[in-house]
Amino acid sequence: MDEENRLGAYLAARRALVTPEQAGLPGGGNRRVAGLRREEVALLAGISADYYFRLERGRDRNPSAQVLEALARVLQLDDVETEYLLGLGGPTPLLRRARRPGRVPARLHDLLAAIGVPAFLENRTFDVVAANDLALALSPRLAPGENRLRSLLLDPEERAFHQDWERAVEGFVAAFRRSLGDAEDDPRAIELVGELSLASARFRSLWARHDVRRLEGGTASLDHPVVGPLRLHRDKLPVGDLILVVYYPEARSESAERLELLALLARTPS
Repeated sequence: MDEENRLGAYLAARRALVTPEQAGLPGGGNRRVAGLRREEVALLAGISADYYFRLERGRDRNPSAQVLEALARVLQLDDVETEYLLGLGGPTPLLRRARRPGRVPARLHDLLAAIGVPAFLENRTFDVVAANDLALALSPRLAPGENRLRSLLLDPEERAFHQDWERAVEGFVAAFRRSLGDAEDDPRAIELVGELSLASARFRSLWARHDVRRLEGGTASLDHPVVGPLRLHRDKLPVGDLILVVYYPEARSESAERLELLALLARTPS
């Protein structure tokens, strides 16, 4: 991670993803960059080329919100990406607030036990800190101590588990960057990014894009090795400094029947 100049790294990465044609400029010619040139971004945003150069090089780290919003428009950022950019350009906090949770309160274990569908708790770096029995039956990689992003990228069984693995990876990496926010210098985040950068070429390429995305709700298409294909809705709910993740099927669906079978098998002694 570029801890010293995250704003500049983000601008450069997003600039490389916008073609001249997408920005309304003539393409072709002898271009040495795939995306927009710095001068083109500055022109379209209504700022001087020298000022934009200073932003990318980290020589000016406090641009106004108006400048950042203009850059977001030129770089064709969506609402989530614009929010992330505005956060990068804000004043640097004097003290980082540690958000890594300690012991999971007993009441949250009771909550997980009371939920009749797969559910678990994760922290901002996607470390699983608690899970109910049905979550473990759904995937042993949801056990406490596992990291969901690491499993998704490095575990062959997890790759087979997701019917659309590539889409899942793109979403998780983008959500991971957004989840970190201004805490990319957290020791756990540095450790995880370093490990994945060394072990996964796909992570390196996606991390370099600086995509940011919410990973709140949606539908997951999974291929369970025992009960077969499952189509499950997923919701993520904040609980203090943790996130409660719940998977549940559509009522009276084939996936609901298969999940009931999985729950029965999980309760049956082997």
